[in-house]
Order: sequence, then C-alpha cells, then structure tokens
Amino acid sequence: MLQTLTKQKLYNILLSRFETQDKKLSHIPNPALLKDATKSAKRIAQAIKNNQKIVLVGDYDVDGVVSSAIMVDFFRQIPYPLEAVIPNRFNDGYGVSPSILDRIEADLIITVDNGISAIEAGKICKQRGIDLIITDHHTPSEILPDAYAIVDPKLSDCNYPFKEICGAEVAWLLLGLVKKELSLNINMGSFLDVLCIAIIADIMPLIDINRTLVKEGLKAISNSTRPASIIIRDFLNKPRISSEDIAFAIAPRINSAGRLEDASIALEFFIAQDTHSAYKQFEILNSLNEHRKETEAETTKEAIDEVDEDARVIVVAKEDWHEGVVGIVASRLVDKFEKPAIVLSIEDGIAKGSARSIGEVSIYNLIKENETYLSKFGGHKMAAGLGLNACDIDEFRDAINQSALSIDKKDFIPKNDVLGMLKTDDIDFELLDILEQFEPYGEANTKPTFYIKDAEVINIKLMGKDKSHSRIEIKQKDNDKTLELIAFRTVYEMPENGLISCSYSVSKNEFNSRISVQLLVDKIY
Repeated sequence: MLQTLTKQKLYNILLSRFETQDKKLSHIPNPALLKDATKSAKRIAQAIKNNQKIVLVGDYDVDGVVSSAIMVDFFRQIPYPLEAVIPNRFNDGYGVSPSILDRIEADLIITVDNGISAIEAGKICKQRGIDLIITDHHTPSEILPDAYAIVDPKLSDCNYPFKEICGAEVAWLLLGLVKKELSLNINMGSFLDVLCIAIIADIMPLIDINRTLVKEGLKAISNSTRPASIIIRDFLNKPRISSEDIAFAIAPRINSAGRLEDASIALEFFIAQDTHSAYKQFEILNSLNEHRKETEAETTKEAIDEVDEDARVIVVAKEDWHEGVVGIVASRLVDKFEKPAIVLSIEDGIAKGSARSIGEVSIYNLIKENETYLSKFGGHKMAAGLGLNACDIDEFRDAINQSALSIDKKDFIPKNDVLGMLKTDDIDFELLDILEQFEPYGEANTKPTFYIKDAEVINIKLMGKDKSHSRIEIKQKDNDKTLELIAFRTVYEMPENGLISCSYSVSKNEFNSRISVQLLVDKIY
C-alpha cells in the first residue's frame, strides 16, 4: 500500500539515499590506484618526449566520443599531435578491431571506452611492435588481451575504490597522471563540462565521485568557454541545466551520429575550436536525431509484432532493421513487456544487435552462459552488444530462455521507484525546492515518482506538431484545484469511467520567463 507523503517525509526519504555527505573534487581517489595507470602514464610521457606516433581509438557512443574529445583536447594543450580514430559502426564494428588496425601506423595505440575484449588486436599490435594501452570500464572476460597495459577498474586485481566509472572517467584519471609525469600546466577541471555528459549518458550510478563530477560538470557547462558547451547551453536555453536535460535532450543527439552515420561528426562537435564550427556540427546532429526517431518508431512497431509474449527473454530479429537503433528498440520492448529484450539486425547472414535488461537480471551473465552460439559479445549487467550467425538465432533464443528459467521470478520485477502519493496542495514551489536539493538524479538516485489514483479527467488536449503528446487536466479527490499532467509520446483518450491512475514526476517548467510546476506522466495504469 502506497503511503501519502508530506514534504518532510519526502525530504527524509531522499536524504536516506546517501550514506555520506557529498564528496568534494579533492576527495576523488588517486588515479594511481588504477592498475597499470602509472605504467601507462609513463609510457605516454615517454612517447611524447621521444616524438613517437600516438593514435587514439575511441568508441561511437557518447562515452566513447567524450573520452576521445577529452584526450584530443588534452593533447592539444600540451601541444602534441594525436591522431584520433573512432570506428564506424557499420564498416568497422566495435572497438580496436583488426580492420581498424589495418589503417593505423603508430608506435603507441591508446584505446578509450573499449579494448577489454580485443584479444585479436592485442596479438596484431604485438606482431607489429606497437605498444597497446587499453583504457576501458567494461566487464573483463577470463582471457585478457596481451597489451602493454590495461587500465580498467573492473579488473579483479585493480584497487581503485570506486568501480562504477565510465570510459571517459578512466581516460580523464589517466591523463591526470600524464600531466604529473610531464609537469604540465593543464587544468583537469576544464574537462568537467564534457565529462559529466559521458557519466550521465552511460547511465553510471550518480553516487560517490560520479555525483560530485556530475554536479560540478553541470555547473561548468553554464560557464565553460568550450564552443560545444556554449552551443549546448544556447540550445537548452535554461538558467540551470539538469542531468535530465543532458540525458533526454543532449545525449540522444550525440549518439545519433554513431547510430546512423559516423561518430566523428559528434567528436568534431566537441573538439570544435569556434562556435561557428560547433554550431554546424550540432545542426547535423539535430537532423540525424530526427531521422533516428523516425527509424526507431518504425522498427519498434515491427519488433513488437515479432515478440513471443510467453518468452522470459525476448529475442527478435529481422533483415534490414537499422543496426544503429536496435539498442533503443530493445529498451522500448523492455518498457512495454517488462522483460529483458535482445534485438538483432540481420545482414548477409550475420546478426548483430543489442540487449537491455530489467530488474535484477544480469543480461551479460545470461548471454555469457550461451556464448557458444555467438561470434562476439560484451557489456554489463543491464546492457550488452552481441553478434552471431543468423542461422543460430533460433537455437540461441531457446538456450537463453532455458537459462532464464533458473533465475528467480522476483528478479524480473521492474524496480518500482514510486515513492507514494502527494496531496494536491503539496504540489508547489516548496516541493520543487526539496527535489532540487537532491539533484543530480539518474542511475542509483532516481528522480522521485509519485502516484495519482482515480483522479477525475477534466480535459485532454493533444500537443506538438504531429499531435503525439497529451496535456491532461485532472482533479484529485482531496481537492477541487485542478492539476495538469503532460504525457509525452502518448495520445491519451478520455477513459470510459472518466478516471486516470498514473505515476508521474515533478519538474520545473521555465517558459517565456515564467516558472511553473510541471507534472510529467511516467506510466498510465
């Protein structure tokens, strides 16, 4: 039974989420605690002193692009030439692959946000006399690449005290040691504006040092002279930027480049040296994002038709599904069917795709248990990527569902973050102030959602140029005052009984210099 919350009760619940006070930037653990980080920093410093060719290999998601941008910016400030390569999802596949190495000439290769599973790349670099430094944050397998150094907090013998950091954080921490090795006068705080974007977009838990870095990074975006940050704050046009603004408005645009075309477009945006260049790149990202939304909606519709609703783990596959949107489509299926989902795109007999999970189910462990069917896979508990021959899909689907039978049914229950019910009179600016005190919200510090039960629907208006969003005017039983609910991507029709039950979050709406309390529908029951 959900409790009725007072503002004081809500404050106490949110306060209880944090065992300790927020860390200061000075409390961030020493990067030297990362296994092989000092060794890597010394090798990078040596390469710079000896004028050796250094090539960076990134990744095509937000974390990979930001990691690459931080590296490029740092090397520019030395200054030292760094060649940055981001694989193309469609031509190169993921990470530091043999096809990427074919076109690289280098003395030293550094990976960011990838490489922990690059066994083949390790062998090729060894044969060619290239030192390979891997920096990653993904879960390692039993067999590690034969590299000069591997910096990954998830290595079992790594003593870094906080493991849940993204690829950009690993790269940033390593560069702090490079700065020390070369006695450089570079302000590591100058990267926080972009670093926080990677932490949010890669769904890192917003606790411990992540919380500190995101808090400081969001402030930095508002003051940064980086052309990309100037464009971001102009685009958002808000006095205060939140983690949700980054998660829902900025990250999808950055991601759209790697999903649909080439992540170098997003990298050029972040490393642009004037606002004109940054704006041009951002315009391309905007149009790609529009195309991504259309493609995703179409694919989701088709994928829903393919779903076996009796399966414990959804596995759907089809020719010509756009490889760049299968991850988002998997997330949509998880939301709709409340079970893990794997969505595969088939081309020339090869299936490549993405997996998303729910509740406490580790999709990585489920996939690993059935790796005999796969040509490649990687990821973590809640999300993974994989590849296999199309002829093996049916057997893989049966096998992974068989594995899922051994998982407790309770683990499949979505995490219910609804905190309770609020009285109409408590939904005000004071409530907003309480909620703002506990920002930034995200993974491990979810934005509070509340429940409305059997409220009377007074009026419904459809909004947006394609009339795909709903504005629902309601009245709760406890009060004659009306409230307005906004349901994005939902065409809501008047229910037969004239009542609505839903969960919602509370946010600040700032429009035309007017501030109001806005209720955003999470789920209609």
